[in-house]
Amino acid sequence: MPKKNCWEFQKCGRQPGGDQADELGICPASIEEAADGLNDGHMGGRCCWVIAGTLCGGEPQGSYASKLSTCVSCEFYQLVHQEEGVSFEAEASPPQRANE
Repeated sequence: MPKKNCWEFQKCGRQPGGDQADELGICPASIEEAADGLNDGHMGGRCCWVIAGTLCGGEPQGSYASKLSTCVSCEFYQLVHQEEGVSFEAEASPPQRANE
């Protein structure tokens, strides 16, 4: 079974072309080029916890430091950690964009 990105697992529809992208906006994880390939994901799809502005629990989330305590209890975070094993990149933070 192929590894899923967060938008596939959560079915949020905020990836480019997703059914919620127009209404809720494009999720920063789905377009974060600096995170492409981390934990075998597309863009930031398998390291959403390090990307500011993701929408979790219906609310936009802040920085890595402010949201990590919530993310570690997330079912998707735990799945990626299990699938990646010793290769898991929990703290690999992509560079901050100039507007953040």
